[in-house]
Amino acid sequence: LGEQFEIHVRTVSAPTNDASLTELQQASPVNGVTDLAAALEQSLADRPVACIQADVRDVAALRSAFHDHPITAVIHCAGLKSVGESEARPLAYYDVNVGGAIALVEVMGEAGVATLVFSSSATVYGQPGDLPVAEDAALRPQSVYGRTKRVVEDFMRDLAHAGAHASGMLGEAARGRPNNLVPLLCKIAGGELSDLAIYGSDWPTPDGTGIRDYLHVQDLAEGHVAALRYLAKTHGAVTLNLGSGRGHSVLEVVSAFERACGRTIAKSMSPRRPGDVSSYYADPQRA
Repeated sequence: LGEQFEIHVRTVSAPTNDASLTELQQASPVNGVTDLAAALEQSLADRPVACIQADVRDVAALRSAFHDHPITAVIHCAGLKSVGESEARPLAYYDVNVGGAIALVEVMGEAGVATLVFSSSATVYGQPGDLPVAEDAALRPQSVYGRTKRVVEDFMRDLAHAGAHASGMLGEAARGRPNNLVPLLCKIAGGELSDLAIYGSDWPTPDGTGIRDYLHVQDLAEGHVAALRYLAKTHGAVTLNLGSGRGHSVLEVVSAFERACGRTIAKSMSPRRPGDVSSYYADPQRA
């Protein structure tokens, strides 16, 4: 592990060797894989895709995966992801996000795999002093979720010293009520949910709602693969922001969604959630 190389890809959310990528997908409670999703992935990839149903904290399952497949690099995206939920379930977030990352890195070390792309989060910045926020900005996470991401970034740096498909076939299908804004809007527009609760209408922003960067999932995936390409020719630890470089408020996104789908989204204003900040979006120039 003294020669562990890694990139922290912070998100505001390729042709390599066929054996260089594998997805270690978690079953309940994190990132379950259905047979339908696996079939869609294989159809889009135009070749067989190995999908393993396991929990990233399960060391035995990880060892089997690394034993059964010629893995040479890992993109680590598995984890719990909700600022509000993390405040209510801090132990679960540390267990899954930190414990899962430790288990993964431990097994990578045993297997001699030294290339890791860790998908972090812009929540590690907290409320930045300047926007857009650069990679070298101070890390001041204000939520449990953000703090778990920072813990993983920190221990990966220590090891090194010793970031919906366009076809429409793949997308987010949350169990229950989604935590991300756009999937939530889709469920409301489709009649599955009644209205959108906007957490805070008195933030110091032009319309009073929180400002975030919104990055397309396919761009996010391509950014992670680009990070792997970078690691193939560059050793050492580096942190890169992924994002558009421009923030949008919740009301701006809702308005754009309404124009796109031709429907009005019912919404209500709710109190601010603990751990939230008014604005953050990344400066992606380094990436």
